[in-house]
Amino acid sequence: MNEMTEKKVSLTKQDRLKVMLRSQFLQGSWNYERMQNGGWAFSLIPALKKLYPNPEDSKAALKRHLEFFNTHPYIASPILGVTLALEEDRANGAPIDDATIQGVKVGMMGPLAGIGDPVFWFTARPILGAIAAGLAATGSIIGPLFFFIVWNLIRIGFMWYTQELGYRQGSEITKDLSGGILQSITKVSSIVGMFVMGILVQRWTSMKFPLVLTKVQLTADQYIQTPGKDDVVTGGQLQEIVAKLLDGKKLSPEVVTTLQDNLNKLIPGLAALLLTFLVMWLLKKNVKPIYIIFGLFVLGILAGLTGVMAP
Repeated sequence: MNEMTEKKVSLTKQDRLKVMLRSQFLQGSWNYERMQNGGWAFSLIPALKKLYPNPEDSKAALKRHLEFFNTHPYIASPILGVTLALEEDRANGAPIDDATIQGVKVGMMGPLAGIGDPVFWFTARPILGAIAAGLAATGSIIGPLFFFIVWNLIRIGFMWYTQELGYRQGSEITKDLSGGILQSITKVSSIVGMFVMGILVQRWTSMKFPLVLTKVQLTADQYIQTPGKDDVVTGGQLQEIVAKLLDGKKLSPEVVTTLQDNLNKLIPGLAALLLTFLVMWLLKKNVKPIYIIFGLFVLGILAGLTGVMAP
C-alpha cells in the first residue's frame, strides 16, 4: 500500500462506541452561549486522545470542538460520525483545516435538526407513550417497562447506526443534504405525528361542563313512574319499563340539559380540540409555555369553583 494513503492511526469500533455512549450526555452542559458545545466536545474526547497522542495536538483538537453547536440530541449522531471521519483523515495527514471541520458541522446541524422533532418527539414518542399508558391504565407494570425498553432500543439503535453511517460516508454524506430526502422524511413524519396527536387529544384530554342550561318538567305520561326501592319488581313490570325506555320516555319527571349535552350533540370532544388549537395559537404567538401552563391552572380552578366545569 502506498505510504501516503496508508493510515497511521484509525478509530476502532470500540473507540466509536465510546463516542456514541458519551453522546447520551450531549445536553448535559447546555449553555446559552454555545449551547451543546460542551457535550459535543465531551463525546469526542476518546477519539481525539486516540488520534492525537501529542497532548498539545489533542488540546488543539478539543478546543476547535468547543465552538457553537446545536441540533436535535439524537440527530447529532451522524454529524459525530462525519466529524470522526474528518478528524481521522486529518490525523493521518490529509489537508483538512479547522474551518472545514466546523463548516461541515454547521452545514449538517441545521438541515438535520428539522427532522428530529417530527420523527422522535411528534411520532415515535407519542405512539409508544399511548401504548404504554393504555397498558398502565389496566394496572399492568408492563406499561412503563414497555415504554422504557422500546424507547431506548429505538433511540440508542438509531444513534449507533447513524453515527456509523456518518463515519463510513465521511464528508460525502453532506452532498445528500441538498436533495429532497430530508424534506420527504420531515413531511411524512409531520403528517403521521399530527395524526397521532389528533387521536391523543380526544383520548387523553377530558373536559366536562356540568353547567345546567335548562330544566323542563314532564307530565305524568312523558316519563316512567318506576316502583319504589322497597317494592318487588316482577318480570312483566321490568319488561314494560324497558319497552317505555325504547319508546323514548324518560326515567325522571325532570329533563336537565347541561352545556356538556349540547357540546356532545354538536361534536364530541370539541372543547378539548378547541383548547388544543388555542394553546397552539398561543405558542405560535411566542407566548412562553410556562405562562400557558399556569394560565390553564388558573382557568381550570376558576371554572371548577364557579361550576362551569367538573373537576
